[in-house]
Amino acid sequence: MKLKMITILNAVLGSMLISVEIAAAEQPFSDLQSVKWAEDSINYMAKRGTVAGSGNGQFMPERHVTRAQAVTFLVRELYPQQLQAGGGASGYSDVPTTHPFYREIAIAAKNGLASGLPDGTFQPDTAMSRAETAAFLTRAYSLAVGKQSASLKDTADHWAAAPIRIMSSNGLIGGYTDGTYRPDQPVTRAEFSVFLARVIRFEREAAIQAQDWDKLISYMTVSEQVGQMLMPDIRQWKGQVTTTVNEGLKRSIHDQDLGGLILFDKNIVDVRQVTTLTHQLQMEAGDIPLFLGIDQEGGVVKRIPGGTNLPGQMALGAAGDTVLTEAAGRLTGEELRALGLNINFAPVLDINSNPDNPIIGMRSFGSDAELVSQLGAATIKGLRQSGVIAAVKHFPGHGDTSVDSHLGLPVLTHDRERLDAVELKPFRAAIENEVEMIMTAHIAFPAVDNEQVISLKDGSSVPIPATLSQKVLKGLLREQLGYKGVIISDAFTMNAISEHFGEHQAVERAIAAGVDVILMPQDPAAAHQSLVQAVNSGKLPVETIHDSVKRILELKSKYGLFDRSDSLANKLASLNDVIGSKEHRAVEREIAERAVTVLASRDGKHPDQIHQGDRVVIATADKDQAERLKRQLIQASGSLSLKTEIVVISQGKATEAFQAMEQADYVILASYQFRNVASQFGWTDVQTIIDKLNKQSKRYALLSLGNPYEMIHLQNVRSGLAVYGKQEPNTSAGIQVLLGQLEAGGRLPVTAVRRK
Repeated sequence: MKLKMITILNAVLGSMLISVEIAAAEQPFSDLQSVKWAEDSINYMAKRGTVAGSGNGQFMPERHVTRAQAVTFLVRELYPQQLQAGGGASGYSDVPTTHPFYREIAIAAKNGLASGLPDGTFQPDTAMSRAETAAFLTRAYSLAVGKQSASLKDTADHWAAAPIRIMSSNGLIGGYTDGTYRPDQPVTRAEFSVFLARVIRFEREAAIQAQDWDKLISYMTVSEQVGQMLMPDIRQWKGQVTTTVNEGLKRSIHDQDLGGLILFDKNIVDVRQVTTLTHQLQMEAGDIPLFLGIDQEGGVVKRIPGGTNLPGQMALGAAGDTVLTEAAGRLTGEELRALGLNINFAPVLDINSNPDNPIIGMRSFGSDAELVSQLGAATIKGLRQSGVIAAVKHFPGHGDTSVDSHLGLPVLTHDRERLDAVELKPFRAAIENEVEMIMTAHIAFPAVDNEQVISLKDGSSVPIPATLSQKVLKGLLREQLGYKGVIISDAFTMNAISEHFGEHQAVERAIAAGVDVILMPQDPAAAHQSLVQAVNSGKLPVETIHDSVKRILELKSKYGLFDRSDSLANKLASLNDVIGSKEHRAVEREIAERAVTVLASRDGKHPDQIHQGDRVVIATADKDQAERLKRQLIQASGSLSLKTEIVVISQGKATEAFQAMEQADYVILASYQFRNVASQFGWTDVQTIIDKLNKQSKRYALLSLGNPYEMIHLQNVRSGLAVYGKQEPNTSAGIQVLLGQLEAGGRLPVTAVRRK
């Protein structure tokens, strides 16, 4: 069966069949009160564009269906593309070319869907009987006898006994309370809608059970297919944070037939709430489950409160252990899966070779292509073991940029030889390890695609970003690197896309370029409508959509998403055994402790140590951070009888801040640089304090909490540590090293050399 395409029928028979486009725009029918038993099926078939109302909000459910109308309904379902081309000759003497449904009847005859009477007529305007309905549907869908017992006492000797038995044995038709089927009774519009809806749902379920994705796609409307290719965020609805499945969210899932959603920290109150949310979202999804994704990279990018607080990718890079990295991926996946999430937008495979990168930094494993490749593959393996899809990012590489693609359009000017040796290496390794999802970068790569387009922002000529480039996605990723999995875009709300390309143009161009899933379209409803229109008009080939949807369905099946049998009660009961478990916390601590790296040392091995009875000043620009460090220091110091103070360094007032440090025996000078260009960071205040500490020969430690590039911008640092994050496990490990309780064994995973 071919891809269903919604078309406007040229012929109208009275008020009973109107254009599909009008039907799709109608409000719920107003005359279904007497047929509540059929309401769901009628609405289902109307949404599919198969049946329609009279144009005044009425469906007229008790009206009889004619043979011509029945054929039209089935042709709309089974042969929509042939409707576009015309039907040829009908072959029936009573169906002239002027008949309103000549084309549909001709298509039905051509495909063996409907046969005429012995006298060569079709009797198109005769009411369809319940027996004929069974025969039509059995023939149209090649149905076989099912396993259910069927005993209808008035059908045994009927000419349609066989198709009636097939339908009833599959639970697709039923009899009246007196045990009869009444085969010669005319079928009503309500009854026909119920029978047809049951058959379609039956066939879809059979396709899912058989994992016959081509067959399932043949029963999906264009709306359903392109909906699978959209993954909006749900942070807010009407200005309110979304933490439950509200009516607006339900409508979006149903109206746009959404295939996935991405959650953010705003959607999450606690682990029980988010588990309830994801469960209810899946219950709204119909027979095809949702991708539910999140950015849980660890470290600076994490969304789950109360879960294991992994130190982050650069900490793993400093530890340099693939076994430990695999364990981190596995425990992350176990916690996400327990919460009902099935995609982690991680690991980051960008090689942070540019210290001025404002957005990647410590989200990367490091600046060495081989290290990033090995640890990326280990993370993918760990996530896969837990049953969560790894979506690696950002292809072909966002590491050597100094522009944040959230804010602008970066351009990477390296030649192809350099891209192969550095940026592409981790992605090639991921593909060799059969990664199933790759996220694109909104970055231009002229060495691969030098096309220029006119920006809608200011009319200037701008290079095409990878997300919209066929040469990058189809040429490089699919053909040259041999990738066969799902391609998902980075967020379409980012300025690199939103400023330069219109919503419709960008979405359509991304799909044409090879993107399978659009992440976070600015206007999901508009994106959905645009894609439906592009397919119906032939602007986007149906084969392109089919291939993408098949990859999506295969991946959902591979990770068990179609099995939604686990109850919410069971999910909630298991949370305490998984989220932040003792075993997971142990891995968290091990990563943090093994990551601590000496940046500078007087003896070449250790930072300055804190001694018994020291007056310790904790100096930083962030008072809250200083308070956290103070608590950790007091807790870890035990019987050392330390006296602790906090000094907040205000911008441009380093000298004043140092006055509060003059009586200190030891100074912890905490530095945090992330999400800005390192060379433009305010290093002057830090340098001033270091110079004064050196002049007075004080013991101190420069404690790097963010991107570990201090040694590029600071001079004469005599004692320093990098912990790769300002969160609890990282800073606690650093404090332990300063107290002499832990040896710093991490290796700096980036090149801290000033770029020329």
